[in-house]
Amino acid sequence: MMLGALGVCFTLAATPQLPPRFVPVQAFTLAWTHSIEKIRWEEDYRVQTDAQGQPVLVAGKARVLGSGAGMDPPPDAVHHADGWYEYQPHTKPLQILRLTRSPYTADYDWCVKGHCQPLRGVMPTDGDVTLLRPCRQP
Repeated sequence: MMLGALGVCFTLAATPQLPPRFVPVQAFTLAWTHSIEKIRWEEDYRVQTDAQGQPVLVAGKARVLGSGAGMDPPPDAVHHADGWYEYQPHTKPLQILRLTRSPYTADYDWCVKGHCQPLRGVMPTDGDVTLLRPCRQP
C-alpha cells in the first residue's frame, strides 16, 4: 500500500464540511507581528511521522524580536546581538494548530525554504479560525 506525501491540511473551523486544502511541505515557518506590541514572532515546524506512522507536527526553533507586556521570551531563550531571542519550545508533537485570523490584524506569514508570503496566498481566510493539521495527501 502506497502512502500519500506528507504535508499539512488547512480547513476553516467554521466550515468543516469543506474539503481540506493540502499543501505538500515537510518544514515551514509561521510568523506574525503582535497586533498591540508590534513584535515579530516566528515558529519553525516539521511534519514527520510518529512511531505508528501517523503524521505529526514537531516544533522547531522559535524566535521573537524583543519582548513586550505579557510576551516575554522563556528563561532559556538566547538573546542575539540583532535583537532576536531564540529558543526551543518544549512541546510534544502536535496534531493541530488553531490559527486565529482576524480581519483587523495582519495575516500570518507562511514561509517555506526562505520564501515568505501572507498565509491568505496559501489558504483563504473567513476572518475566524483556520485549522492546520499534519496529514498525508488525500
